[in-house]
Amino acid sequence: MNTPNKLTLARVIMVPFVMLFMVFDFGLGNYSILISLAIFILASLTDMLDGKIARKYNLITTFGKFMDPLADKFMVIATLVTMCAVSGNSIYGKFLLLSTAIVIFRELAVTSLRLVVVNADGVVIAANFYGKAKTVTQIAFIIIAMLETFMKNQLSIDLMRIPSYVLMAAMSFMTLMSGISYCKSYWKYISLK
Repeated sequence: MNTPNKLTLARVIMVPFVMLFMVFDFGLGNYSILISLAIFILASLTDMLDGKIARKYNLITTFGKFMDPLADKFMVIATLVTMCAVSGNSIYGKFLLLSTAIVIFRELAVTSLRLVVVNADGVVIAANFYGKAKTVTQIAFIIIAMLETFMKNQLSIDLMRIPSYVLMAAMSFMTLMSGISYCKSYWKYISLK
């Protein structure tokens, strides 16, 4: 259980707290959203750190190869689903639900594809440019959306959520492009016979 693996497990443990503080205010009022945001940012930083430490000090393990991408997906999907739950039936909530469905579908498709490729050739599919850009836009969207929610509740003004809509569109686009890129590169491993 080296440092990168501990950081990965810490990320998994933090995710339910992100969700809890989004759903319940625990008597903190609107500040529970800020706590949720702070925990999410901390979890995102562990995502960046664990890989860098593992590569720099040659601490790459089978557990890390398995758990790191799983922790990333859990962090993003669980947070997006919770945001959908608290967004209600607004237009924003409906667009968020659609974007979340795109993210979930892509993650399931690419994860399934990775399993097929590793079983066929023993090749572990590394993240490409689109995969990294997808992760960045997902994290950026979640941070801005949570910040907007806090500001809207704190200042009692409707901010129109323009930055959220722009980042939501970018997140959806990069998620789709990433999925298409992986499928094009590794489709040969999927037999239709």
